[in-house]
Amino acid sequence: MTGDDIRELDRRAVLASVDAVAAVTGADLERPTPCAGWTVRDLLGHMIGQHDGFAAAAAGRGGDLAAWAPRPLGDDPAAEYAVAAERVIGAFAAPGTLDRRFAIPEISPSLTFPAAQAISFHFVDYVVHGWDMARALGVGYRLDADLAAAAVPVAEAVPDSGRLRPGAAFAPRLAVQPDMPALDRVLALLGRSPSWPQGAG
Repeated sequence: MTGDDIRELDRRAVLASVDAVAAVTGADLERPTPCAGWTVRDLLGHMIGQHDGFAAAAAGRGGDLAAWAPRPLGDDPAAEYAVAAERVIGAFAAPGTLDRRFAIPEISPSLTFPAAQAISFHFVDYVVHGWDMARALGVGYRLDADLAAAAVPVAEAVPDSGRLRPGAAFAPRLAVQPDMPALDRVLALLGRSPSWPQGAG
């Protein structure tokens, strides 16, 4: 997969997450989500913070932990999210981005990552977080089948270490069945029950 390929996959996954978040109102912010212990407010603040952190990394400023911090929400969280999504899509599309190495201190305080690999991390995160948000809000999640299929090998490569620490992005992986649809496989690999909330806990 080329860098241009992963940028386009990421762009489409982020836009699918924007569609899911568009349903958020202030009354939804305390709803539970598939991210254990996180409300919609927590998840949305995290999603905006990660967009901003990856945008900073694409510009060579990812080493600043403050760039990755969850964001407090204002009066129109759906609009704030859409603006953050456009920021990161624009940052990834900027000339020269694919030639850089990204600092992602939440993954490693010392290593940097080739741009295409770093963008793949963002991609799988937003395939899953788009589903998280849609499921928390009780709305449909419109993710194209090729995006789910492309996310499977990325999810398979996510290490098992660190998944039990407080605030970890992904829970320990669940059992994966051979006949699972691609999106369900991604969710299980990253610790989500595809049947949440029925499969919660």
